[in-house]
Amino acid sequence: DFRVDFSKKTFNAVVQLCKELGIRYPEELSFCKPLSHDDLKHNYSEKQMKKKSSTTVKNGTPADTNSFIANKSHTSSNGSLDRTAASHHSPNKTPISSPGGTWRFNSNNGVGSHNSTMDSIDGADDLSSSLANSPMLPSEEARNSLLRPKSLLERARINVGWLDSSLSIMEQGVRDFDTLLLRFKFFSFYDLNPKYDAVRINLIFEQAKWAIMNEEIDCTEEEMLMFAALQLQVTLQVNQPQPDMNSGNEDDIDRALNELQISLEGSHVASTPADIMHIPELADYLRFMKPRRFTLKGFKQYYFTCKDMSLRYYKNNESTKEDPIEKINLRGCEVTPDVNISQQRYGIKLEVPASDGMTDYIIRCTSEEQYARWMAAMRLASKGKSLADSSYDSEVKSILAFLSMQHPAPAPVLNPESLDIQPEHYMAPRFVRRIRGKAVQRILEAHANVKDLPLTDAKLQYIRAWQALPEYGIALFLVKHMGHKREELLGVAFNRIMRMDPNTGDHIKTWRYNTMKAWNVNWETRHMMIQFEEDNVVFSCLTADCKVVHEFIGGYIFLSMRTKDANQNLNDELFHKLTGGWV
Repeated sequence: DFRVDFSKKTFNAVVQLCKELGIRYPEELSFCKPLSHDDLKHNYSEKQMKKKSSTTVKNGTPADTNSFIANKSHTSSNGSLDRTAASHHSPNKTPISSPGGTWRFNSNNGVGSHNSTMDSIDGADDLSSSLANSPMLPSEEARNSLLRPKSLLERARINVGWLDSSLSIMEQGVRDFDTLLLRFKFFSFYDLNPKYDAVRINLIFEQAKWAIMNEEIDCTEEEMLMFAALQLQVTLQVNQPQPDMNSGNEDDIDRALNELQISLEGSHVASTPADIMHIPELADYLRFMKPRRFTLKGFKQYYFTCKDMSLRYYKNNESTKEDPIEKINLRGCEVTPDVNISQQRYGIKLEVPASDGMTDYIIRCTSEEQYARWMAAMRLASKGKSLADSSYDSEVKSILAFLSMQHPAPAPVLNPESLDIQPEHYMAPRFVRRIRGKAVQRILEAHANVKDLPLTDAKLQYIRAWQALPEYGIALFLVKHMGHKREELLGVAFNRIMRMDPNTGDHIKTWRYNTMKAWNVNWETRHMMIQFEEDNVVFSCLTADCKVVHEFIGGYIFLSMRTKDANQNLNDELFHKLTGGWV
């Protein structure tokens, strides 16, 4: 339990708490209200209609904050401060600050009770150690309170609970002994370093683990077994002596010099150093299909080339001197894996922006090596990078390593009788039901691939594998576009915004942040408008307050501006400017 100054803006309170906990880059986290199972059954907008009278201030203007938080408080009905008049917010002025005060869980155990910095707290090392490693098994009470969304719509409703970063905690109806969760809100983790980030890495690992276990993000059976194996390795390593992070031969300066050398040398796609004018190119036969409705056409083989961030395909390799059948511009497209190890399916799904939405392409490779080369090339091209980029080789190796962990070993190295493994503690329920009595054996076979990983490396591998999932890092919201009756999903990720089908999750259209000109909220109508180079998008949000969507977009823009400058200070003024919605 920790004391938090709830007279501060939520963002600043998070920064202070992270300082006490020894967590770097606090801008990646925020507070959110715990949700109940009932919150997943109803849209935010439906509840607001019922509570319309309690979400307005005295002059009748809606409060410019996430009123869900205030309404969830058992001691507050209107989101205003106790003992004071309700706050009068103007859409073009910064909201007033609340009176000084302290939100407190437990004064006896509050680590920040008398000291503001981690270094000055007695027992800080013990705290850091306890936060860097989680309990072996969660309590039954904790497990029963977990939410397991059963649809894309329920996944969208999860985002209703985030606090407004621009207002103080108290202004949002939070009172003494209320519970708030400290969670990673923005999935853009900067400079994860085992030497400094033991607590941060563990918190990310735990959040990733429960997102997978609760099926907030989808994965294949092979991927689920890989996650279970890594989690088992973490469990086994907790009580084992670990390598000393401070005794390595490579210090920060050496590491920076090595990164610079790799960047200057470039990748090894070019055949010789003298061939500096040669533009790297991939070329091979691949199977290809344009999925269309009401068609039985399958995959056909074509000769593909990838060069200059463009994909071209021909009837055969003798036709490359002629015009291609089609040229696909990969920059800004969506690249999604379509892989199933057990079925030996190594597919790549492309969603390419078009005037009427997104055009889908599916490409199938014949081997893991071929898949890794082409997948790496397309991922880089979608970000505006060519095959000559220095990160190409490492991307290929990363993909191959991810696939190799999904191959079961011929025999487990651990005896099932020597361990008490409960599959439901390591796998999502649907996978436990699917493989039933074979679950323990399958987990141990997968574990043989990761048995030599130390504790922190196992957590980092888990995080990297989570980040490689197609649905990683997408915050979903159900929205209704102005002038349209049909509801759609809006997905907000670290580099793009997506219109999505609420039933299938298919992408209807994608916009990159570098094409965005402005985003703002009409506080009177609770509509949000996003201006892109080619489109203006206006919508109302049905599963959360529009301020939550605004903060996600502004927050990711803020995170994208971070640099490796060691002297860089956290610019909270810029954060509030980008996320606050105030003129």
